Amino acid sequence: MQHNDVALTWRSAISDEELADLTAAHGGSPEIGWWDRVSQHSLGWVAGRDPQGALVGFVNVAWDGADHAFLIDTKTHPARQHQGLGTAVVRYAVEAVRSAGCEWLFVDYGEDMVPFYEKACGFAPTHAGLIHLR
Repeated sequence: MQHNDVALTWRSAISDEELADLTAAHGGSPEIGWWDRVSQHSLGWVAGRDPQGALVGFVNVAWDGADHAFLIDTKTHPARQHQGLGTAVVRYAVEAVRSAGCEWLFVDYGEDMVPFYEKACGFAPTHAGLIHLR
């Protein structure tokens, strides 16, 4: 799939280093080795790559092995934000999860992300519970 000049792929190879670089560019604190540990437990992920092959968009989809999938770690490189790339990445993940046979796709987000997840991506708001463990 393509979004402007960014190629979107499902379950293509992503190195731990390039995901750490995208996480840092996105303002996060990358943990080296994180992707190598997490990816083996994912239903899949969407990678968005620019024409030079750099990872500029990403979302991971965890799951319970059956009907429930969980959208996590959505990231768009700052130079690519507000251009529809994040929405395209999430929509591609939604279609891949639907094709995998899942019934539900969940996502947690803060109030600041309501316009993105609810308006742009089509998620419905729900009640959820949260316990901070650390």
